[in-house]
Amino acid sequence: MPFLSQVRATPNLLTLMRLFILPFLVITILDNNYPAAFALFVLAGITDALDGLLARWLSQRTTLGLYMDPIADKLLLSTLFIVLTYAGLIPRYVTVLVFSRDLGILLISTLLFATGTLRDFRPSLLGKLNTLVQILGVASVLLDRLWPMAWLNALTGGLLKVIALLAPVSAAQYAWIVIRRVNSDPAAA
Repeated sequence: MPFLSQVRATPNLLTLMRLFILPFLVITILDNNYPAAFALFVLAGITDALDGLLARWLSQRTTLGLYMDPIADKLLLSTLFIVLTYAGLIPRYVTVLVFSRDLGILLISTLLFATGTLRDFRPSLLGKLNTLVQILGVASVLLDRLWPMAWLNALTGGLLKVIALLAPVSAAQYAWIVIRRVNSDPAAA
């Protein structure tokens, strides 16, 4: 499928919309406009859910979308972790662990892809859980700014601790899976 046709595919337009939302989300957080920030975060989540659903429903799975969707997801979460850390709402150590995991996975997968060693990088169940907890953690941080309540603050603190634990554990699992696949039958890799 030609590149421009891939860009015009509805799921990819939704992914581009998510990328377009990101700077406004950053601005609203830096301006302490948490109602708008939460609304934009929810809108970004809706575009993420819809792009995958529509790609299957409309049979518009594209190579561009295969790469662009996870990049948009990681860019959104990574940027939010940095901005919320800058705003003093997420501890630095959590953001460092999240970034270290993502950067390590990105470097390893790029190297393996570029050398032709391994081309299929499916997320593991633990990796998906890690992403889910990160999304819930960011949502909880933003909600805590909207409705400061003791139970929500405790939930936020707990989620951030789980994120700090899951990030290195899921990175180790990812490394273990990649090492196993690379050392297995070359046809399987």
